[in-house]
Amino acid sequence: GKDRIIFATKEDHETPSSAELVADDPDDPYEEQGLILPNGDINWNCPCLGGMASGPCGEQFKSAFSCFHNSTEEIKGSDCVDQFRAMQECMQKYPDLYPQEDENDEKSSKDLEAASTEASAAKEEKGSS
Repeated sequence: GKDRIIFATKEDHETPSSAELVADDPDDPYEEQGLILPNGDINWNCPCLGGMASGPCGEQFKSAFSCFHNSTEEIKGSDCVDQFRAMQECMQKYPDLYPQEDENDEKSSKDLEAASTEASAAKEEKGSS
């Protein structure tokens, strides 16, 4: 199959590693740079999203979060109800992956709002330096 088993001897472990570290590339789009990348795009690989951008409801999450992030409504995200509803309906199909704490809990939208607020603050801070 796809896996390969390699046995290491005691001698293998006593020899110093010859692995070389490569310097970080600040322009690497896959490098963890926080929720918002320098170009203003959402970093879907950010660990702060807790893997929500992948999985069976990843596309619905991305749609809802993108809408919320880009919302210019006075009540931020109020124009994204349909996207959040689609995300919630998808998540309800996978209760093992997306446990519901309480039916009336608005945890997802609160988490998204907190993440967006954090991202906006980070973006403003970066822009003022």
